[in-house]
Amino acid sequence: MRLLLADNDTTKGDRVAALGRVVVVIPTYDEAANLAWIVGRMRRAQPAVDVLVVDDNSPDGTGAIADQLAAADPQVHVLHRAAKGGLGAAYVAGFGWALAAGYDVVGEMDADGSHQPEQLDRLLEALHSADLVIGSRWVPGGSVVNWPRRREALSRGGNLYVRLLLGIDVRDATAGYRVFRREALEKIDLGSVRSTGYVFQTDLVTRCLRAGMIVREVPIEFIERVRGESKMSGQVALESLKRITQWGVRERWEQARARSRHRA
Repeated sequence: MRLLLADNDTTKGDRVAALGRVVVVIPTYDEAANLAWIVGRMRRAQPAVDVLVVDDNSPDGTGAIADQLAAADPQVHVLHRAAKGGLGAAYVAGFGWALAAGYDVVGEMDADGSHQPEQLDRLLEALHSADLVIGSRWVPGGSVVNWPRRREALSRGGNLYVRLLLGIDVRDATAGYRVFRREALEKIDLGSVRSTGYVFQTDLVTRCLRAGMIVREVPIEFIERVRGESKMSGQVALESLKRITQWGVRERWEQARARSRHRA
């Protein structure tokens, strides 16, 4: 894919403006050490982009920090949820808020700094010719920083498993740095999404592809968090693979039934 990177900040702003109103959803749970830092970086790097923090009633006071940021900046918004309900559920709630508020582009990114706001322009630029753009670690030019080999092998292997089982041509289907056109989110029926954990990312890209939408990947540098604790664990990864296996087996069964009916 050829990316037309902007020459200066004015051109970047014009290209973002051409996409319409943009908001990036940042889900949080116990991210008090990171939130002000990452929101500040986003606002400096992408002044035309709004931010929505979706906090799951963090016991460390993240929600209160989000409220303070919103009070000081009209382009920062906060959605409080009653309890920790999973990454996917937080994103669905945030996406619903963004669509109701009339945004044309809805993005997603982590609060821990692993997704760099300074690289968001790569995703937004590619969205001019796509419905969903993924910031990918595993396409040429993508990379990870400070990951042990075991975790890299797990991510690469998991994405290979997704490609083979679900039959999708996406190198980083589990990535969480993305931008959607509002039409894409409306078309995939967010109300029917039941994925609450990290498998949510694979679920949504698969839905977009099945609906005939254009999905593109652009390379990013993914940096492992330096503050706070990661929410990813071996148990979470295994649960995601279990769900993906169930989807793949069900889809293969349905395809076999369809072929059988066609022959009959």
